[in-house]
Amino acid sequence: MKKRVLAAFMCTLLAVSMAAGCGKKEEASDANVVDMIKEEAPEEEIVEESEEEEVEEENHDGQYRSEITNEWIDESLRDQRPIAAMVDNELTALPHYGLSKADVVYELMNSTKNGRITRLMAIVKDWGSIEQLGSIRSVRPTNIMLAEEWNAVLCHDGGPFYIDPYLASDYSANFSGGFSRVNNGKAREFTEYIMAGDLDKKFADSKYTTEYNDYYEGPHYQFAEEEQDLSDVSGAIDATEIKLPFEHNKSTLKYNEETQTYDYYDYGDLHVDPGNDNAPLTFKNVLIQNCTFHQYDENGYLIYNCIDNGREGYYITNGKAIPITWIKVSENGQTKYLDENGEEIKLNTGKTYVTLVPDDSWDQMSIK
Repeated sequence: MKKRVLAAFMCTLLAVSMAAGCGKKEEASDANVVDMIKEEAPEEEIVEESEEEEVEEENHDGQYRSEITNEWIDESLRDQRPIAAMVDNELTALPHYGLSKADVVYELMNSTKNGRITRLMAIVKDWGSIEQLGSIRSVRPTNIMLAEEWNAVLCHDGGPFYIDPYLASDYSANFSGGFSRVNNGKAREFTEYIMAGDLDKKFADSKYTTEYNDYYEGPHYQFAEEEQDLSDVSGAIDATEIKLPFEHNKSTLKYNEETQTYDYYDYGDLHVDPGNDNAPLTFKNVLIQNCTFHQYDENGYLIYNCIDNGREGYYITNGKAIPITWIKVSENGQTKYLDENGEEIKLNTGKTYVTLVPDDSWDQMSIK
């Protein structure tokens, strides 16, 4: 009897021990799973953090910000002075070549005759890359003063005797005539162009340096650090189409929503450049100046009174226009554009169109 009781006790004890052992294994197994989850969680967080993309700055080695457009251009051009090329804007002269590569384009009334026909002046920094530019025509006194605001070498083909005292000024540098002739089937006056290599020869045979000289006053424009919208500026108005009061060629600038620039229209058509895959002539900035003028004679020759102070104008960019005033204190002094507080305005990065609108037709200009 005692033996049977002892045997039963031992069986019960063994069963309890086995059950306890199984329980410990299951508890250990669950603990291992929990530990694994705890160990994996930080690893997943690290992976997520490592997947965050770092924003890298653009590499502009060998380049600098152009003092004319604020765009990145080759470092080798830093000290090179630009040219200012006089380009015929008569209908017969079209199509123009090379204007889409200009940094700044001026448009001025060239004569009080012929519906106040205009002429263009292209400021080109990287003139060494020119393949064909023009056609090249004569110059007027106002253009000489405006070209020298940039310390540019003026490229033209003669002009009326009224230009003589301005060309003789110490600040003036110019190449008159002697550029390439292109057989385009037109009258000879429409066949002169600046072609590749022409300017290298001109500089080599001249007294002029290819670099800025002592008359250079430094960068002409100030530029905004970030793209600016003029919507919140006092006096801002919509400006998606600008019709200028030049009857002969009906100059018009239209805002292109896609490119956020102003396309130039001449004689009712979009201006394109066959020398650059028919690229449109388009501008980020538009500067318009109200300016008085003096007519020299009955032939329509004139000079703008571009040395003045406090006359009105507009700065236009990104579909908006704001009123400005402008000042120019000397023949080769830079024209400065001021906001309502008298502070110099800052332009957006890109190319600029400038026009001097005669004061007697200022009210005929349309901005809408």
